[in-house]
Amino acid sequence: MYALKRELKLNNREVSQMRGLAGFKRLVYNFGWYMVQASWEFDGIKASDSRRIDAIKQVFTQVVMKAPENAWMKQYPSTVYQGAFIDLKEAFSRWRQGLADFPKKKTRKKGDSFRVYKTSGVYPEKGKPALPFTNRVVINPGKRIKLPGLKEFRLKERIDFTCSSQTFTVSRMADKWFVSFVLDVDKIPPLMHPMATIGVDLGVKTLATCSDGTVYHLPTATKRAKTKLSKLQWRHRHQVKGSKKLKLRASANARKFYMRLARLHARIANIRRDTTQKMTTDLSRKAKIIRLEDLNVAGMLANHKLASAISDHCFYEIRRQLTYKQSHYGTRVELVDRWYPSSKTCSQCNQVQPMKLSDRVFRCSHCGQVQCRDLNAALNLERAPSDQVRLA
Repeated sequence: MYALKRELKLNNREVSQMRGLAGFKRLVYNFGWYMVQASWEFDGIKASDSRRIDAIKQVFTQVVMKAPENAWMKQYPSTVYQGAFIDLKEAFSRWRQGLADFPKKKTRKKGDSFRVYKTSGVYPEKGKPALPFTNRVVINPGKRIKLPGLKEFRLKERIDFTCSSQTFTVSRMADKWFVSFVLDVDKIPPLMHPMATIGVDLGVKTLATCSDGTVYHLPTATKRAKTKLSKLQWRHRHQVKGSKKLKLRASANARKFYMRLARLHARIANIRRDTTQKMTTDLSRKAKIIRLEDLNVAGMLANHKLASAISDHCFYEIRRQLTYKQSHYGTRVELVDRWYPSSKTCSQCNQVQPMKLSDRVFRCSHCGQVQCRDLNAALNLERAPSDQVRLA
């Protein structure tokens, strides 16, 4: 399956409409978040989080939405609040399984997003699937897209082919709005890769060093963008830009500053995303088996001298992307045990010797080999014994 993401070209009225939809979804999510926690205090009720959220949804639709002061909610498609309850179920489910922290409230500061989907279709019999494409939105080539329950919107980048999808997610980054949707297209993985196995050492000085000698660097544009961001924040450090606690409204110049700040943050995030996406795709096309070290990223971030570089290099994001691209490229991602001494072992004679983090060149005291520290670690990861390796 593929996903397409395109930037929307909106006028002021359409931007207000998008903000209203995102605010409605945020309100419903926070309502359900509060109600789930309140229901835990009731005695004698044994029900799963999913059943509690279904009951809360019923209260919302039959009581809250019918209140006279909430008549404005009817102007928005029902799929918006339904999507909010679906997201809430998934958040609590991931928390129960130990895959994520306890769900947090939605805030406007962390971005706006909502989901709409087409619910109607031609069903020949009850309980049977709908006829093909009757419950999907057909998207024609061009710079326009019709969102279910809403109107037709303009795109900044055209779509070059006819496609269809049922669910559309609209999100905001800084002052830009995007729409993304999934295409039901299967990709045939390549029958062969140039390399059988490759070891990838993720580092601080370089983004990644591979056992075949390939080195991936983070673009210098990241450092320039971060410098520009820190200078902007330093110049405005003494200015009061609005405060809810002090009941001060943000001025027009303050809003401009916050928007400029958001654009710089978005630029840095886009540079990181583009770099990791290209690197993981290149690795997936290059080797059948990709071996990474199982790093303790949370522990590494405790070192305040390296935390910034580790955050820029997005170690977990690289691992996540390589893992989900396995089905696309026919690869297998393997993790080498974090206690395996890949940096301290000589790749020629397997001599293990102590080594400081500040030593960037590996000099073997047994065979005299002199090699780049990261390249030596990548070679050891590629040749790691099977009892030290597990699937990602």
